[in-house]
Amino acid sequence: MPRYDFLLIACIVVQIAMVLTKLETKDEAVVITLFHLLGVSMEIFKVNMGSWSYPEFAYSKIAGVPLYSGFMYASVASFMCQAWRHFQLSISGWPKSIVAWILAIGIYFNFYTHHFMVDLRWPLLALVLIAFYKSKVHFVTTIKRFMPVSLSFLLIGFFIWLAENIATFFGAWKYAHQHDGWAMVSLHKVIAWTLMSIVSYIIVAQLKFIKSNIAGSENQPIE
Repeated sequence: MPRYDFLLIACIVVQIAMVLTKLETKDEAVVITLFHLLGVSMEIFKVNMGSWSYPEFAYSKIAGVPLYSGFMYASVASFMCQAWRHFQLSISGWPKSIVAWILAIGIYFNFYTHHFMVDLRWPLLALVLIAFYKSKVHFVTTIKRFMPVSLSFLLIGFFIWLAENIATFFGAWKYAHQHDGWAMVSLHKVIAWTLMSIVSYIIVAQLKFIKSNIAGSENQPIE
């Protein structure tokens, strides 16, 4: 069996098992499915723009992209949902919802539009720092702690970059400079993954906020 197909089957089995064992709720599974769709659509665009490639054969490829790739984006959302629950996350100083949504949409579409027009990643990153400069994420380990939300964005992006280096080393996909042999993924990708983590973070946080409002919860996830 082509390993891209095996990875897809394994991801589906794990996802089903997590829902059946209640490690993830049905609502979280819906959010994760949304990220899967957003991820696959971006992968199809990026691969056909030559940003990277999946060189191995697979039956589950669409436009050169194996469907397992969407689970890489979904796993970021899954991590955030799990962290929210297990570390009892809450956020203070969150910007207005309209500001958060505009930034998330702008960042996501910049991944597409920068191929045809000016790359706005740095202005968008600056706007994120301005919008979230008062924001803190509160979490519980043995005691209640907090960190600036902007720092959490950067840390998530950095650790995804580390995972990307491991994945490309084993040939999960390849950048143009890796076809003659593995080489470290550019540090510039830390910023790209930080921006993607911002999109994920905002969507998960906003959906948690909406659900909390609908439920009339006194323990708001966003203060």
